[in-house]
Amino acid sequence: MGKMGTPMALRLIGAGHELAVWNRTEGKTKAAIHEGAIAAATPAEAELGADAVITMLFDDAANEEVLFGANGLLDALDPGSLHIAMSTISVALSERLTAEHARRGIAFVSAPVFGRPNVAEEGRLWIVAAGAADAVERAQPIFEPLSRGVTVIGTEPRKANAVKLGGNFLISAMIHSLGEAFVFAEGQGIAPAVFLDAVNSALFQSPLYAAYAHVMLNPPERPGATIALGEKDMRMLRKAAASRNTQLSLADTMAEIFADARAAGMAEEDWAVSQYRMAQKRGKA
Repeated sequence: MGKMGTPMALRLIGAGHELAVWNRTEGKTKAAIHEGAIAAATPAEAELGADAVITMLFDDAANEEVLFGANGLLDALDPGSLHIAMSTISVALSERLTAEHARRGIAFVSAPVFGRPNVAEEGRLWIVAAGAADAVERAQPIFEPLSRGVTVIGTEPRKANAVKLGGNFLISAMIHSLGEAFVFAEGQGIAPAVFLDAVNSALFQSPLYAAYAHVMLNPPERPGATIALGEKDMRMLRKAAASRNTQLSLADTMAEIFADARAAGMAEEDWAVSQYRMAQKRGKA
């Protein structure tokens, strides 16, 4: 029920779904409860009588706490239940969850999302789903109010998480290259917005370039996603690559950039804004 879970819950309530909600930090369920959701005291209580349970948590540690900890979710789920994991988690944890759900007879769909909180509010996330075909089909009515589209990757949940990490890698690389291009343009006396209009019109026609450029040039009061989140995802990508003996030199470079940003005290700043600031800092070094 954080920056992503809250708008997603409100979308589901608006579509007529009945929700029970729980959050690790007290108070963050207020918006959903105000709209008619039921407050649960524990993760296990949130699942009682539900057709499906959705988890949307920050990282692997949070997922392990909620799923395997005291009053954890997995112990409460009955055989035949459906668990939709929408967090960005590691491929290794996805593999562990797949095995654990299979052992318990619980249907498991991994369905991480692309999109910032404002996109979640609009119901325009893009969902990457993987799991048994019947489980994915059961999840579709839940996906509809949340998304503008769903890509089904296959029957192995881990592959949805791999796609999500690969996509976030591309976003990080795009943000940083765009930031360095802005630094170059500024050095040539060209306004970044003018530069973007030219190259995006000529080369990409990408709403993602336009959206992240807007964030970079007009820093929001509240970060949509922090540099700490970007650092986490890059770490998981590199671990997944290493597990398959794959080398990603650009990912190694990006990891150094994120580490420098953390050392500079930017961990809780907006992901795109921080990367732009790092490009500016490096450009003037």
